[in-house]
Amino acid sequence: MNLKSITLVLTMIVGLSGLHASQIVPAFAQQPDYSVGDRLLSSKKPPTKEGFKEVDWEVLVPKDWDPMKDMKNLDLSQMDDADPRVMKAMERMKKIWSDAPVEPSLNGARIRIPGFIVPLDAQRKELKEFLLVPYFGACIHTPPPPANQIIHGVAVKRLKEAEMMSAVWVSGTLETVRSDTEFGTSGYRLKAELITPYKRK
Repeated sequence: MNLKSITLVLTMIVGLSGLHASQIVPAFAQQPDYSVGDRLLSSKKPPTKEGFKEVDWEVLVPKDWDPMKDMKNLDLSQMDDADPRVMKAMERMKKIWSDAPVEPSLNGARIRIPGFIVPLDAQRKELKEFLLVPYFGACIHTPPPPANQIIHGVAVKRLKEAEMMSAVWVSGTLETVRSDTEFGTSGYRLKAELITPYKRK
């Protein structure tokens, strides 16, 4: 399943939850350069001298994973939000999202990936643990992405001046280790050796 399909499913879930862009965007007034759902572009740079290979979020999703295979006959557009079938579908989708499989070949890979930070333990404006997510607003005012689209980052050195939804590049060693947090379930853990600001061209 590609990221376009995942985004379509996410849009369906957001619609069912009653959230709308007009309600979401003001919460991120400190980040005027991005709107909810915005993704960061890859730089297409070759591997670094430290051996970090740039990857995009697509590679974190197993090619044969189709979370919608059991829901293809359900037409949610013809149902009211209060319909029990809708509520059941949402609960099922949340479970599918949390149980989303990871790509085993990435275990131990040294990667460089762009994303947005969701702090887990900010103390005195310093950050040790965080979630890295592929699009602006994920896990905060929209439902979390599937587990294979959330990375639990553990910084080697505390990151100073990290803010919610800061756009960054993160480099480190990826592990296929699942974690449950208050913001969502991550399918990967990344030992973050280098975290740098993401700059738009």
